[in-house]
Amino acid sequence: MRKILFMATAFAMSPILAQAATLVFPSDAPIASVTIPDEWEPKETVSGIEAKSPDSAIYFSIDVATDKDTDKVIQDAVKFLTDNGVTIDDSTQTDSGDVEINGMTFGSIEYEGKDADGPVDVSLGFASPAEGKMLVVTYWGTKATQGAHSKALEEILKSLKPSN
Repeated sequence: MRKILFMATAFAMSPILAQAATLVFPSDAPIASVTIPDEWEPKETVSGIEAKSPDSAIYFSIDVATDKDTDKVIQDAVKFLTDNGVTIDDSTQTDSGDVEINGMTFGSIEYEGKDADGPVDVSLGFASPAEGKMLVVTYWGTKATQGAHSKALEEILKSLKPSN
């Protein structure tokens, strides 16, 4: 995911993929928006949005947290991964460093792990779209096939914006 983050900031904004949904979330009090290809079947969740690649090689979610509940949102994201059979190897933890995406500083912590299909990459990303708010981005990708989605992921990340 680190390469994707840096590619997203290295290139000027290009047109978003055709047939893509822009989700403004949460819908009752928008904090941010993101554009995700329709084929990823993006949908709003209780705390943000989620989507997965058409071949299920990648799961991607963005949850909204406040200063008071960021730790719980992160714990919930990790629990979601483990409940879905992902084993994270803590010894592989790396910090991607910070990049800027649409005026937000974005950083992530990355891990290697395993799921039922074999080796995976896992990332927890963080960006603050507004004072007192945090976006927690959860990424889970199958190593063998995630590369086919790098362009779509780049576009998704480049589209992440704070709400006005």
